[in-house]
Amino acid sequence: MAEIDAYKIQQIVDNGNAVQISLIEDVQTEPLSQKQLIVENVAKKLDEDTKKQVMPLLEAILQAQPTIRVKSYAQTNISITMPKNRYEKMGRPQVGDKLEVELKKI
Repeated sequence: MAEIDAYKIQQIVDNGNAVQISLIEDVQTEPLSQKQLIVENVAKKLDEDTKKQVMPLLEAILQAQPTIRVKSYAQTNISITMPKNRYEKMGRPQVGDKLEVELKKI
């Protein structure tokens, strides 16, 4: 069974005879704030009465902290080395261009 995914070209290294392309999975991720993760995890652990007492204090403490965004998805990276003439037959894609990669077990 094949899976076709879109990848964005992140880097191209041309050494004359071969071209190395570094790709990163082209997915839209929504960054999560560390504050949001803390509040959600603490809320899961507390009963309703304790939550009513603790959550306002926790939110006040977290307001003073800087917002740190964390990625919600670990993107796949692929590195491909190919002969330069094959790269040119592909139309010489550039950094930022998107490629479709078919992944299947053979």
